[in-house]
Amino acid sequence: MSLPSFLTSSSPHVHGGDSVAKIMETVIYALLPATALSVMLFGWPALLVIAITTAACVATEHFFIMFRRRPSPIGDRSAILTGLLLALTLPPHTPWWICVVGGVFAIGVGKQIYGGLGYNMFNPALIARVFLLISFPVELTSWTGPSPLFDSGTFTFDQSLAIIFSGVYPSPEILDAITTATPLGQYRTEVGLGRTVQEALGGAFAFNTVNAGGGYISGSVGETSALLLVVGGIYMVRKKVITLHIPLAMLAGCLIPALIMNINDPAHYPGAVFHLVTGGLIIGAFFMATDMVTSPVTPKGQIIFGLSCGFLTYVIRTWGGYPEGVSFAIVIMNTAVPLIDQYTRPVVFGKPRKKSKEPTHA
Repeated sequence: MSLPSFLTSSSPHVHGGDSVAKIMETVIYALLPATALSVMLFGWPALLVIAITTAACVATEHFFIMFRRRPSPIGDRSAILTGLLLALTLPPHTPWWICVVGGVFAIGVGKQIYGGLGYNMFNPALIARVFLLISFPVELTSWTGPSPLFDSGTFTFDQSLAIIFSGVYPSPEILDAITTATPLGQYRTEVGLGRTVQEALGGAFAFNTVNAGGGYISGSVGETSALLLVVGGIYMVRKKVITLHIPLAMLAGCLIPALIMNINDPAHYPGAVFHLVTGGLIIGAFFMATDMVTSPVTPKGQIIFGLSCGFLTYVIRTWGGYPEGVSFAIVIMNTAVPLIDQYTRPVVFGKPRKKSKEPTHA
């Protein structure tokens, strides 16, 4: 009589069906509507920035893997996602060489130097964004307003190639017509000169909340349409790629102090809606702070992490040296993730409770 044979293997014993490639694909799909709109609004230059940055990330990943003689991870789409996220944090007319430097830094320093996917301390796209902003502040703060793709007078594909690869614009008049400050930059500059919020965002600047929520404002490629970014975030929640702990906590961490400060002094502090629809708060909350590798694992830890990211974002936006603080806030909190995980670990099942000290009797 032969006995049945059993195969003993390490956990997990039941595979959930997810894979790194599938998760990365879901995030990329969630970003596609906002990405498509950004290309429509900012034209061919934005598409070139996305293509160059993504290609630089994929090429750098391939180079490092060849150098380390490891199996190629290109198929897991993580380098593509890093390149796309990095491109969405850059101005639409970023020079090609800065896109390449950012892609190399994101993969080389932000990811491979730690051992590859799953071992990195910082979000690779954001640490590259911070590096570029500190190293090339002029190029990273040269903003252009929307220039819809098929409008008359917008840049053709050939003109866009000249802008990205040689920095040559068709005429100075066109450049003057499309360059403008972001709402956050306008607010910080004008209020710093002693003007009120209404004076800073009104008049010729004419900030419009509806246009900002729809993405029709100057800013980075990925600051388009808070609405489409939220839709993408909800799609990821439905696919169980992320939970709402970090996004909601990060929004609360930024918007609650904004509301309090606005009520206390509306002349110098804009309201919560302004912070919600401007800058990269939405894309940061749903797509960057939720990075599985660089965020806490427990729900309690994720709430602490999200609240801290949001609060730091508001502090940097309001009193820091840069008008936007999302990238800095998330990178700073990435360093605190091991500590947060340490103090938010769930109680081990079956572990005996500590016995209370019984009173001693003389």
